[in-house]
Amino acid sequence: MNPPPLSTGSAELDEILGGGLARGVITQLFGEPASGKSTICVMASVSALRSGDRVLFLDSEGFSAERFRQIAGEDAEKLAAGLYLYEPEDFTQQGVMVKSLDSMLRGGETGLVVVDSATGLYRSQLERGRDAMQKLTGQVLMLLGYARRYRIPVLISNQVYTDTTRNVFVGLGGTALEHLSKTIVRLERRDHLRRATLVKHRSLPTGAWFDFEITQNGIRACRPPQGQEKEVF
Repeated sequence: MNPPPLSTGSAELDEILGGGLARGVITQLFGEPASGKSTICVMASVSALRSGDRVLFLDSEGFSAERFRQIAGEDAEKLAAGLYLYEPEDFTQQGVMVKSLDSMLRGGETGLVVVDSATGLYRSQLERGRDAMQKLTGQVLMLLGYARRYRIPVLISNQVYTDTTRNVFVGLGGTALEHLSKTIVRLERRDHLRRATLVKHRSLPTGAWFDFEITQNGIRACRPPQGQEKEVF
């Protein structure tokens, strides 16, 4: 029997994901700055740490120890012992660190891999065109391989750009990153609220959403998850 999904730390987000972060696949969060991506990455990490697993957290956004303490609460110091933090300085080093995760994963006991964000350092390489895209795709393929081989969830966050033809935010990394992520959640800023919408899932209809506030302890839903409308990818 397959182990259950890992809770994100939010009951409402777990609900639209079909129980939480699925094992063996990549779940992607994409959204504009301050939409809640990093907060959810830390929440999911705390959830995995509370279950007794360690977390490999590759961060290019500037990991906030204070935010971790707020979300982890009284157990922060104890839980931090199981958090392995990697902080690449550039996109090339990010690739080296992604590759190095395998030695840690072979030892077992890892319950989650987080990359926040997968495309933050990639953005500086955009002028290199196809070469940069191939390197990004290679990194994400490695992460997908880890998810499948070790039957763990991999959570990545993704930055956005404005598609001027449709006047919408879309994730960086193009169709390759979209294809390799089996579950995708879009995060949007809506005045003082945020909205999480399921836009891709391998077995659930898409379109389910809920509004939330970012709080000191993580996120707090303002209403139960709403509607599910079928979308085609």
